[in-house]
Amino acid sequence: MQSANKVLMVRPAAFGFNPQTAESNKFQKQVGGLKPEQIQAKAAAEFDNLVEVLIENGVEVFAENDTPLPLKPDAVFPNNWVGFHHGKRVFLYPMLAENRRLERREDIIRNLELVYGYVPNELTDFTYLEKEKMYLEGTGSVVFDHDNQTAYCGISPRSNAKAFQLLCTSLRYQGVEFDIYDGAGFPIYHTNVMLSIGSDWVIVCFDAIPDKAQRGNLLQSLIWTGKDIIKISLEQMEKFCGNVLQLTNKEGDKLILMSDTAYNAFNSSQLQAIKSIGTKIIHVPIPTIEEHGGGSIRCMIAEMFD
Repeated sequence: MQSANKVLMVRPAAFGFNPQTAESNKFQKQVGGLKPEQIQAKAAAEFDNLVEVLIENGVEVFAENDTPLPLKPDAVFPNNWVGFHHGKRVFLYPMLAENRRLERREDIIRNLELVYGYVPNELTDFTYLEKEKMYLEGTGSVVFDHDNQTAYCGISPRSNAKAFQLLCTSLRYQGVEFDIYDGAGFPIYHTNVMLSIGSDWVIVCFDAIPDKAQRGNLLQSLIWTGKDIIKISLEQMEKFCGNVLQLTNKEGDKLILMSDTAYNAFNSSQLQAIKSIGTKIIHVPIPTIEEHGGGSIRCMIAEMFD
């Protein structure tokens, strides 16, 4: 199954611009005019609205609160430190920024079992790779095609090729890797801003892959899946059009989740292509999280597979 019907989310307690991640994430913007507590309040309101929309649309949400201390400005992005894969296999991922490693919380894993009855069958801890300066930030670094047991990874300071191969070996997935860059030639920090995969569709920014051979290899892999391929530009990628996520609600209906920023950046033919596949589009405003955090909807959600 490609899409999950339940998700983990973490409500921020100290959201804000993170200097430790800014060097590798050019989507972040340090914008003046607001006090830290105002930024936090706006981010929390955006989070709460998203949770409410998901629940209204039949998605089961396991919402945990971030702890006030230590300060964790990116705690709203839990998919980078934990992944819940098929067979209830849980993975802990190695992260580049030291203050982001503080986001990993054993109590969240315990609460999923005690409060929600989600009992992991296996826990795989890759965090030892941080000592070797090898990072792989969950479903930010890796985009999965679970139906075809294939994983895709854009190599960057946060996405190490050796770590990626270790993950693929553990999951017994075929790995496809490539180098990704923005329009200014800077490495793109996470794969999930230029590639999204649903049951019947793929949204991809081929222009982010300068190497012709790598671009062709990715194209052939995606064609082989038989999914409809929707191409986006670098400009659309920078508006988070590649950072979308398919979920399934309790009735079995497929939903595609995106931010208002992304929705407004798609052209009419692209939106029609998504709708024609039979997927309901849900879009919500999260401008504060996108601007200050440099991540969008998909980054806020850790899918949970049984």
